[in-house]
Amino acid sequence: MKMIKQISLFLMLHAIVICSINAHAQVIEDFKPSSVNQPGSEYPQVNSEGRVRTQILAPDANYVQLDIGGVKYDLVKDEDGLWSGESAPQDVGFHYYQLNIDGASVPDPGSMFFFGACRYGSGVEVPSDDQDIFALKEVPHGHVHEILFPSTSTNSSRRAFVYTPPGYDKELSERYPVLYLQHGYCENETSWPNQGRANLIMDNLIAEGQARPFIIVMTYGMTNEIRFGGLRDFDINPFQTVLVDELIPYIDANFRTLADQEHRAMAGLSMGGFETRLVTLNKPDVFSYYGLFSGGVYKSEEIKDHNKLKLVFLSCGSKERPDGVKNAAAELQNAGMNAKSYISEGTAHEFHTWRRSLHQFAQLLF
Repeated sequence: MKMIKQISLFLMLHAIVICSINAHAQVIEDFKPSSVNQPGSEYPQVNSEGRVRTQILAPDANYVQLDIGGVKYDLVKDEDGLWSGESAPQDVGFHYYQLNIDGASVPDPGSMFFFGACRYGSGVEVPSDDQDIFALKEVPHGHVHEILFPSTSTNSSRRAFVYTPPGYDKELSERYPVLYLQHGYCENETSWPNQGRANLIMDNLIAEGQARPFIIVMTYGMTNEIRFGGLRDFDINPFQTVLVDELIPYIDANFRTLADQEHRAMAGLSMGGFETRLVTLNKPDVFSYYGLFSGGVYKSEEIKDHNKLKLVFLSCGSKERPDGVKNAAAELQNAGMNAKSYISEGTAHEFHTWRRSLHQFAQLLF
């Protein structure tokens, strides 16, 4: 009798575990196409849990995987050679991903292409409660200009994207402050206008009266030539020369700027924040507003001229190192500086953290 009770108890517990596993594995079938799909493409799709589902026709493939967030998920092939499958839930916001077909990593033809991970590849948007900050709305819009500027130091013409705010082309007597905004490692000057939605963030803030109109300049930070993890080998001087001695004078000569330190800011995400930190410390007479988005912190003793500094803004995702950012801002405040910290809730080292950071930073500028 005792043995029968033990067996019954074991079977009951086993059933509970199996039911728990099945419940955990249950996928909510409310998938919708991602907002950054190719026109007419139904996949990739995202559900309310943040799972990403994709499909690709590859009848001759032996295996196909969805590679997102550093994890590869096996897809399943049907009788027609159509592979389908989905990821675990992802954080809200924008994510790079790719497909792995028999060992070859390739873009998903259903997605629009974005430059990230040192290549043009796929991207997917997991909806968030605050995606309104970068939504395309019926408000006055600025313009994103693609420019080529001469660079004697690199013996080349270099590219930048310049956002001018609504009204720039009409109010010809108006001059504007400038934010120099840097991308991260293995990204480039297209990253902030495309996946960052910097122009839409600004259009919406200006329309709401939450930010002063200003120009944003986005150029390549010359970061991708170093190996991953090789920050110690990165020399800031070539980029600093391009930025300070070549790009800034070109912008001041060709756009209606307020061309002084008081009306100039620099910020960057991740390695672009690392660059921002080095350049602003080296050139305190050039910028008066500093922004590091998941890009390190400042110590008060590093900032030599407090009187000319208008703002230090430090941010990161709540899944990064928020205490370090908060503590660094508090230390700067104790030293008498105007320092602010911002933590993006529920996100990590990813573009939604940085969109939110720009949204907050822009409201404090100029």
